[in-house]
Amino acid sequence: MTTETCPAGTAVPGVARSVAVACRGLRHRFGNHVAVDGIDLTIERGTVFGLLGPNGAGKTTTIRILNTLLKPQEGVVEVLGYDVRRFAFSIRRRLGYVPQQLSIETSLTGRENVSWFARLFDVPRRERKLRVAEALEVMGLSDAADRLAGTYSGGMIRRLELAQALVNRPELLLLDEPTIGLDPVARDSVWRRVEELRGATGMTVLVTTHYMEEAEALCDRVALMHLGTIRAEGTPESLKAALGPGATLEDVFRHFTGAVLDDDTERKGGLREIRSVRRSAN
Repeated sequence: MTTETCPAGTAVPGVARSVAVACRGLRHRFGNHVAVDGIDLTIERGTVFGLLGPNGAGKTTTIRILNTLLKPQEGVVEVLGYDVRRFAFSIRRRLGYVPQQLSIETSLTGRENVSWFARLFDVPRRERKLRVAEALEVMGLSDAADRLAGTYSGGMIRRLELAQALVNRPELLLLDEPTIGLDPVARDSVWRRVEELRGATGMTVLVTTHYMEEAEALCDRVALMHLGTIRAEGTPESLKAALGPGATLEDVFRHFTGAVLDDDTERKGGLREIRSVRRSAN
C-alpha cells in the first residue's frame, strides 16, 4: 500500500510556505565513499540558488536526492513542502530537471521530445498540444520544432532540454551544469530565457555551474560545496566582501574549496561529453 496520500498542495507540517527546499543533516554514501556529509540547506521560493564546487563535491548527488532519484540515507529533506521519502510522486509532478547528461532522443523531432515529456509528467491530454507549443516557443524553438533533434546545435539541444523540463510548468527547476560545453552566445540565450520565465512565473531555480560569472550574475544566493559539506553560503556580494576588497567569486571558490577553475578545460570536456552521448544516442 502506498504511503503517498498527501493531497495536492498540502505541505508537510512545520515547513514554511516560503521555503522551496529544506535539508537538515543530509548524508548519503556510495559504499565507503561519503558523497554528502551532513549538509543543512534552505532555499527560498522564487530565488535562483547556485550550488558551486569542484567535481566530486557532492552537488549532483544532492540534486538527485532533491528530485527523488535517490533516497536520502540520513537526515530530513523537504521539497516544496513535501518529504522526499513519503511524497516522491507529488514532488516529481512539480519539478523540472535538466541533467548533465544528454536527455533528448535524437531520432525524434523537437516537438516529439517535448510531447514525450508532457506524457511522462502526466500533463492532461487536452492541454498537451498547447503546453508543448508554449514550451517550444518560450525556448525559441518553434521554427525548428519539427526537425529531428539530432540536427540541433549544442545550444539548441540545451534549450530543447529546458523545454522538456518546463512543459509541466514546474514550481522548482533543477539545472545541473546546464550550459557546460556551450559557447558564450548559446549560454546567454539559455539563461535569458530561464530568467524571462522565472520573472513571469516566480518559479525557484537551483543550478550547479563551474562558470563563476554565471553564478555571480544570476544567483541570489550561492553555497560553496566541497567533499560533501557546505563550506560557505551567502549572496555573491557578501561572500566576496568577506574575502576582501577586489575579491571575485572565483577567489571565493578557490578559498573555500582549494580547487582551480579552468574554463577552457571544462568547456572542451563538456563538448566532448555531449558529442559522445549524441553518438551513443544515434
